[in-house]
Amino acid sequence: MKIKVNRAELAKHIFIVQRAISARTTMQILEGILIRCDNNLINLTATDTEISIISKMTALVEEEGEIVVNGRLFGNIIRKLNANDVYIKVENYNMNIKCGSSEFNISCQKADEYPELPKIEEDKTINFTKNEIKEAIRKTSFAVSLDETRIAFTGVYLDFKKDYINFVALDGFRLAIKKLYKSIDFEGSAIVPARSFNELVKILEDGKEDLKVKLSHNHIVFLLEDTVFYSSLISGDFFPYENLLKGKYKIKAEVIKSDFQNAVERASLLAKEDKANLIEINIKDNEIFIDSNSEIGNVHEIIPCSQTKEELRIAFNSKYILDGIKVMDTEKILLNFFDSVTPCIINEDGNDDYIYLVLPVRLAS
Repeated sequence: MKIKVNRAELAKHIFIVQRAISARTTMQILEGILIRCDNNLINLTATDTEISIISKMTALVEEEGEIVVNGRLFGNIIRKLNANDVYIKVENYNMNIKCGSSEFNISCQKADEYPELPKIEEDKTINFTKNEIKEAIRKTSFAVSLDETRIAFTGVYLDFKKDYINFVALDGFRLAIKKLYKSIDFEGSAIVPARSFNELVKILEDGKEDLKVKLSHNHIVFLLEDTVFYSSLISGDFFPYENLLKGKYKIKAEVIKSDFQNAVERASLLAKEDKANLIEINIKDNEIFIDSNSEIGNVHEIIPCSQTKEELRIAFNSKYILDGIKVMDTEKILLNFFDSVTPCIINEDGNDDYIYLVLPVRLAS
């Protein structure tokens, strides 16, 4: 194998495929990037068996070939070089890298030992824009469970309807739902590991360009301009989340998001993690009173709101409240309550496409 390639372009594509290399793998071959060169194209591939990424770029290929090189080391070398052109030659499982006045020699592994990419036999296709996918992930993936014993809740649930898709995440304490309106010719569902979505976001640039997504029984595939991103799906049943949204609300309070967020953040300074980050909220007379107490001291916040007549005293884990409102984009948000033991549903003002639900913490009588 013998190639000449632009250093910045190669570094960009190495960064992309490195998203699929796990730091915790016990298989040496999975620490590597598979490099295939032919027809003046370089294909870089990495996988940890859950995520697989292949990214291609143009190069001057003098001799075709394929090899596996340690991904972390190869990436670090290419990023540290300081000339435009990189010359790479592989002979007898040794990779020689020349760039400017620098020269490296590193050991490689056989390409035929590298795992094959997933085969997508039956697929269903949906078109998104990059911005749609990024927003849906940003507004949901933070709410997944970290408890591996409840594996289905560690992923984002995609609920495909004929006219829309719900991205859903929950961990037993809060629920986030982002709705994307799409006309699709099938109904079904899939659970995508949160890590897969979080790694996908890192390689997605902003834009309204279409992003094609293919769904099969075991995998979901995202097709970008010069990159294909594969993720395995999580098997299992998801919680019937729609049942949580059927309640009616007696109290609705509209607040300026920044005022409410800042007040909760200040109150959380005295909320102790070992006491569920507890903050108490009282709503009455068109005002929201936010309190937190600890052995160190206490804090009392007051912010204005527009409110229905009923009053309410309720408590929450401040972290769960903040996680949800931080990703909201409107100037005002709506807080919907029924009583002190029923979940609070928070909406963006004028936007029903995003719902965030938080369970309260029971207060002592």
